[in-house]
Amino acid sequence: MRLALSSNEDFKPSVRVAVAMSVVLLAHEQFPDRAKTAVSILRYGDTEITAILDRDNAGKRVSDFLSDVQDAPIVAGMDDVSSCDELIVGIAPIGGGFEDSWRPDVRAALERGCNVTSGLHYFLAEDEEFRSLADEHDCELWDVREPPTDLTVSEGVAADVDAEIVLTVGTDCSVGKMTATRELYEAARDRGVDCGFIPTGQTGIMIEQWGLPVDRVVSDFAAGAVEQMIRERGDDHDYLFIEGQGSIVHPAYSGVTCAILHGAMADKLVLCHEAGREAIHGYEDVSLPPLSSYVERYEDLAQPVHETSVVAGALNTRGIETDDAAHAAVADYADAIDAPATDPIRFGVDDALEAIL
Repeated sequence: MRLALSSNEDFKPSVRVAVAMSVVLLAHEQFPDRAKTAVSILRYGDTEITAILDRDNAGKRVSDFLSDVQDAPIVAGMDDVSSCDELIVGIAPIGGGFEDSWRPDVRAALERGCNVTSGLHYFLAEDEEFRSLADEHDCELWDVREPPTDLTVSEGVAADVDAEIVLTVGTDCSVGKMTATRELYEAARDRGVDCGFIPTGQTGIMIEQWGLPVDRVVSDFAAGAVEQMIRERGDDHDYLFIEGQGSIVHPAYSGVTCAILHGAMADKLVLCHEAGREAIHGYEDVSLPPLSSYVERYEDLAQPVHETSVVAGALNTRGIETDDAAHAAVADYADAIDAPATDPIRFGVDDALEAIL
């Protein structure tokens, strides 16, 4: 069954619909580098993906670009899909807007009786055409970023749960925080560690089928939303891995990052960065501070609420061609932050996980 949060009920997840048998991911003109939601669903989701919609790469396959995720054909649009139970918008653009060029595919999916899931700030259920088609064809529109209405401010009690709380933080947005969190969580689980995953963004919610979209929550309640999820799961596990968002130096997203940092009251932090990134994503005239400064920035910002420390680093080396060069970049990054580091996809997470456990 699909579990998701109801905006009219308490936080506890509620059943929404049956599992989709065939899923199509919409990633027009952005697959794979700018379609992180689609790539993460391919890598970590439990559902078989029937096709990727991307006009620019139609006729190719996922395996032509990525070797470490499930494979699927890439097609130009829904007209090229023979079977589909659900269409997922696999793109998370800055601002979370809906591109009108996607409308024909969403319309076609609904007309075929397919459910549609979206992690955009633009709610499909509030779109008159989509709502009408969904009602006519008995489809579900799941706007993942719609939060419940009963959230409150943080009480500052997340640290009281039994679990050790591990939070990924970043030098910028889109550096691999969700991937690092997921890799650490799955590696810990494979070792037999009793652990849970706390989704704070649309991609994690789609994968886990529950969670709260912190970047859509009223700012006064954002830290409380994180705390609420931790209290919901924290006494059931020895470790909780919290999906981080944004960066404390990002001009647009620092508020979300700070809310998660303070709401989570994390015991340990994992600092994530992308090799070669020198400027803030989307604000290329704003340079990133020195890597070594982030450790002190995050620890100092957290300290008045709950003392924590950066114990490991995750470096995204997707822009580096050879493994030897990537190893050298990881070593330099570890030196810069004075903590064990790795590229979770390229080299695994053993050293980082040891530092956490």
